[in-house]
Amino acid sequence: MTGSAALFTDRYELTMVDAALLDGTAHRESLFEAFARRLPDGRRYGIVAGTGRLLELIDQFRFAEAELEWLRDHEIVRPATIDWLADYRFSGDIWGYREGEAYFPGSPLLTIQSTFAEAVMLETLVLSTLNYDSSVASAAARMVSVALGRPVVEMGSRRTSEHAAIAAARAAYIAGFDATSNLEAGRTWGIPTMGTAAHAFTLLHDSEEDAFRAQVNAFGPKTTLLVDTYDIAEGVDRAVRIAGIGLGAVRIDSGDLPTVVAAVREQLDDLGAVDTKITVTSDLDEFMIAALSAAPVDSYGVGTAVVTGSGFPAAGMVFKLVARRDGAGEWVAVAKSSTQKLSVGGRKNAARRLDSTRTAREEMVYVGDGPDGEAEFEAGSSLRPLMVRFMTGGTADPAYLGKAGTDAARSHRAEVMQELPIDAFRLGRGDAVIPTVYR
Repeated sequence: MTGSAALFTDRYELTMVDAALLDGTAHRESLFEAFARRLPDGRRYGIVAGTGRLLELIDQFRFAEAELEWLRDHEIVRPATIDWLADYRFSGDIWGYREGEAYFPGSPLLTIQSTFAEAVMLETLVLSTLNYDSSVASAAARMVSVALGRPVVEMGSRRTSEHAAIAAARAAYIAGFDATSNLEAGRTWGIPTMGTAAHAFTLLHDSEEDAFRAQVNAFGPKTTLLVDTYDIAEGVDRAVRIAGIGLGAVRIDSGDLPTVVAAVREQLDDLGAVDTKITVTSDLDEFMIAALSAAPVDSYGVGTAVVTGSGFPAAGMVFKLVARRDGAGEWVAVAKSSTQKLSVGGRKNAARRLDSTRTAREEMVYVGDGPDGEAEFEAGSSLRPLMVRFMTGGTADPAYLGKAGTDAARSHRAEVMQELPIDAFRLGRGDAVIPTVYR
């Protein structure tokens, strides 16, 4: 993305700053935290995604004359606040869970330390990025876990907005998807892209045979032919006859998939195309992928379910002020006490307790130590620290940005999955697979 991200926000962020500048509290050093009070109903873990995108958006969160003029014209804030916004640059520090990390209720996923005015301006940006990307990644991780090592491709661009499509492709890739159909995601984040033809290409031609021949002439026999525009069995027969037994793959996008896939595999083998792969698409989600686990499917293409978080398009994260400096310069913990919206105030550090088999058993949140502190982890236990520093003095650590940051997040997620208890991968409804313990 290029240009300003300054108006990717809610009006009340600016009006809070307006009032705080007026009463003198705007420059109090404050600590904000993004976390999820609970996981989406029935989920056992979540996956953090969006951090790399967020760091870049924060760098672009600056008010150019066009944004300032619009704010003036609509009298959103006082002229003095317009002047403050003209010079706005985030100059604080940010810590959090690495992208690709598993998270649980109460995990301090992102901590922002700066003045109240600087930090509160980022609330909407933080939540819109992390809520969507983490929702997609959490759903995608479930799909990957039940695919049992078979490749999964993201194909959901037509099921969401143009900007969300790119973010979804990135989040799914971090969660273990192997490729995307979205070219901008490939260009921006270095994600492998793939795709061949839709039913329209077959319907364009006078016959299915003509369509297959045109595709093989263009891309060679290793291409993937879509065989369900008309009759699947006839389509498979034509595909092998035209491409030969070296045909790369056939794609099936309809029908009773377990039954159809078994029949197609048998037909391909009978025709001598024993190495031809079968890929399925057709409104897949984690439950359908699991139902196909015993079928001879070689790869999956997922669209709507992944870009909508498989029923949970937002991860339910919130952004709260948890501590501020008092008049003596000491940190004071603050927290909401509203019914069903309780939060835990204070500066926090976090670690995950692992048992002797390196299996996660508890999410340990240490209150009062702070994200850069040395938490007093109990002796004799195996604890993996969870919080890293993303930004210092308003400058992001380049290790978490761009293609390299995306690849690192993907690798980290793969490592984290090895720590989770086996119950984490059950699709049935259940609570978080490990408890969050405050110390």
